[in-house]
Amino acid sequence: MDVRVLRYFLAVAREQTISGAAEALHMTQPPLSRQLRELEEELGKQLFVRGKRRVTLTREGMLLRQRAEEIVGLVEKTKAEVAASGAAVSGDVYIGGGETEGMRHIARAVRRVQRRYPDIRFHFFSGDGYDVSERLDRGLIDFGTLIEPIDLSKYDFLRLPRPDVWGLLLRKDHPLAAREVVRPEDLPGLSLIISRQLMDENGLSGWLGTSYERLRVVAAGNLVNNLRLLAEEGVGCVITLEGILNLTGDSALCFRPFAPRMESWMYLAWKKYQVFSPAAEVFWKTLQEGGEA
Repeated sequence: MDVRVLRYFLAVAREQTISGAAEALHMTQPPLSRQLRELEEELGKQLFVRGKRRVTLTREGMLLRQRAEEIVGLVEKTKAEVAASGAAVSGDVYIGGGETEGMRHIARAVRRVQRRYPDIRFHFFSGDGYDVSERLDRGLIDFGTLIEPIDLSKYDFLRLPRPDVWGLLLRKDHPLAAREVVRPEDLPGLSLIISRQLMDENGLSGWLGTSYERLRVVAAGNLVNNLRLLAEEGVGCVITLEGILNLTGDSALCFRPFAPRMESWMYLAWKKYQVFSPAAEVFWKTLQEGGEA
């Protein structure tokens, strides 16, 4: 299996026809069909169901598509890094992170880099700690922002300068909206929506003074923008971080912080012993410098 054949496979998966993929690849159908048959023989699995009008992926084909996209993306990223070495500083920096106000520090560093090195491009991936860690481990991103609770033992990291504050996102007509803060004794009995990371790491237990299993969790997710819709529809209240959503204007929701105050620090992490591309190194050094200019 080589990258060229994976590109052929992805073209067919995208176009859903051999003829369409052959046209997109600027080749004829017979050699493309032969390469696909050889790929299936090599893997010992059927990757396509060939219908009259289109081809569809089997379960094994869908798995290969996910892995092939990652492999091809990593190859392209590596080629760009090698090509950029020794030249004027340019290239691409890949960053993964959660959608929190803590990302503003990253955004400010990006702004400073852009002013000095306008040929550096940034690519952002949004996800929770599990998504970001997986991409870091596979080399698909250069840096990832990770929020406590998280295991940082396999990474080098830099703690960002301000923590995020936890609290409750709820409708303005909810009884707790009349209070300035939400306390541990307010949560039992509520319908709660929670991040999967906070749930799996049991990050609430210390603040609650008991196991979070006492709580009534009706839904979980990895990013708050979709969970916000559940809160707006009255499904429950979202345990989340302050500043993720713009709640001004005619928003039906409000945020109330926890008391005692519950904070999580954000860390910029990267693989240990990682050799940065010139563009990634510029970003890393700029972030360490700090400042607003």
